[in-house]
Amino acid sequence: MGTNAQKKSATNRTRRAIVNILKQQGATDAQELAAHLGISAMAVRQHLYALQAEQLVTYHEEAREMGRPAKLWQLTPAADRLFPDGYADLTLSLLDSVKEAFGEAGLEQLLDVRTRHQLEAYQSAIPAQASLSQKLEALASLRTEEGYMAEVQTLDDGTFLLIENHCPICAAATACTGLCARELEIFQRILLDAVVERTEHIIAGERRCVYRVSRQD
Repeated sequence: MGTNAQKKSATNRTRRAIVNILKQQGATDAQELAAHLGISAMAVRQHLYALQAEQLVTYHEEAREMGRPAKLWQLTPAADRLFPDGYADLTLSLLDSVKEAFGEAGLEQLLDVRTRHQLEAYQSAIPAQASLSQKLEALASLRTEEGYMAEVQTLDDGTFLLIENHCPICAAATACTGLCARELEIFQRILLDAVVERTEHIIAGERRCVYRVSRQD
């Protein structure tokens, strides 16, 4: 590989890394991005301006106690194309076809079957005797494999956050809200010893989906 090709490959990797960090963390300044990537803030800004020219990122300014306001960078809706979309067009077409052929009852039956299969797959991969923390980590790993970019955070009060930074079925979930309702149901059935509450929702305009998970009293 020639020098120019190597530089282009390195540039693409860095920009993809920046996009992934913004997807997972939300609005972030150049200094923090630089710390994650191990490169200078100046280099990060050059990449950000290039991504901005492609309409993949934008920023808003945040006042700081000292100095000039900081630019907090975030992804634009156009950046969604860089992440798995779950074959959105095909899924929407199939949902419409099921509804047309079998009505709402048929669609509910389809969701029942999907829920059962998904629950069985998760239950076979997550030991029932595992701790709540272990179950959440295993669930996050499975969801990440499915394209949800999931992670678990432990809060000071002992509760957990299951965070999904991307929704690969967003278009389908927007058209069929039952998909989201069933996912919440699945999480509750996997985490039998916990209470699961959705606190942020991509479909409602949030950047991510977040589930607060607490042990039952």
